[in-house]
Amino acid sequence: MTARRLRFTAPRTVDVERIPDPTPGPEEVRVETTRSAISSGTERLVYRGEAPDDLPADPALESMDGDLSFPLAYGYAAVGEVDAVGEDVDPEWLGRRVFAFEPHASAFTADPSALEPVPPAVSDAQATLLPTVETAVTFLLDGHPRVGERVGVFGQGMVGLATTALLAASPLGELVTVDACAARRTLSKRLGADASIESGEEAVDRLRAGDPAGRDLTYELSGAPAALDDAIAATGYDGRVVVGSWYGTKPVELDLGGTFHRDRIDVSSSQVSTIDPALRGRWSPSRRLDVAWEWLERLDLEPLLTHRVDLSAAGEAYELLESSPNEAVGVLFTY
Repeated sequence: MTARRLRFTAPRTVDVERIPDPTPGPEEVRVETTRSAISSGTERLVYRGEAPDDLPADPALESMDGDLSFPLAYGYAAVGEVDAVGEDVDPEWLGRRVFAFEPHASAFTADPSALEPVPPAVSDAQATLLPTVETAVTFLLDGHPRVGERVGVFGQGMVGLATTALLAASPLGELVTVDACAARRTLSKRLGADASIESGEEAVDRLRAGDPAGRDLTYELSGAPAALDDAIAATGYDGRVVVGSWYGTKPVELDLGGTFHRDRIDVSSSQVSTIDPALRGRWSPSRRLDVAWEWLERLDLEPLLTHRVDLSAAGEAYELLESSPNEAVGVLFTY
C-alpha cells in the first residue's frame, strides 16, 4: 500500500509522489485525508519560488520541519478521518473527523494533541478554511477596529474576504474593499462590504473621502507590494495600516516623502504564527483557534472555495490560481 504526497520540486513545479502508507506509532493516529485547501498567499509564494529559502518553513507548526528551499512538502489545511490508532491511543479516536495543519497528502500520522476535531455542523470543505479564519481573527485582534471607524481592505483573496466578513460583523462606520477582480468584489459585497472598488488611483480617492479625510484603519492583504503605497495613501491623519501580506522575496518600494511623516500614520505587521505581545496576558493560540471555529460555524464562507481538483492534477490547480484570478479564489484538493 502507498499514499500520495504533494512536493514542490522547483519554481512552478509540483510532483505528486508515491510514499509508503504511513503507519501510526504507539502514541499516534493515522488520518485518511478527504480535503485540503491551497493557501492562496504563502503557499503560492512557495510555488513561485518567491519565498526566502533560508527561513524555517513554519516554526509554529510541528508538521513543517526544515526550511523553504526546494524540494519540500507544504500546506497547512488538511481534513480527514482517523482510520487507525496506535496501541497507546484511546480507540475512541477511530472514525473522528479532524483538522490538521499538515501538508497535502492522502494520509498522514499525527499525535492526537495536534489534531482539531471538526464540529458536526462544519463540512469537510468548510473545515479546511480554519487557518484562513484564524488569520482573519488575528488581523482584527491586531487592527483593533473601533465602533464607527471607516475601514479599508486592499486585497480580496481568501484571507481578505474572510477578514471582510469578520469586519462586516463589527459596528463600523463604513467598510470599503479594493481588488482588481470583479468576481472577488462581488463576493466581498456579499460578505458585507459597504462597497468594493477596483484598484487604482480612484480607489485611493474614494477611501480618502470623509471628514476627517482618509481611513481610520486600512488593511493591506493583497500580496502586491505596490498596494502598500496605496494603503498608506488612503489612510488619514493618525490612522493605522496593518500589513497582513507576506511579499516574500519581492522588493517593496514606498513613497514616504509626502504626507506620511506629518500624518503620523502607524504601519505594523500582522501574522498568525504569533499573538500581539500586548494581548498575551489573556489571549493564547488555543483561545484564538476556538474563536476561529466559532466564526467558521457562523459565516457562510464555502463560496470562497470556487474550485475542487483531485490531488493527481495538482499542477493544474496552482496554474489555475495563477492564470485565472477572476475565476479561482480558493482551490480545494480532493482525494
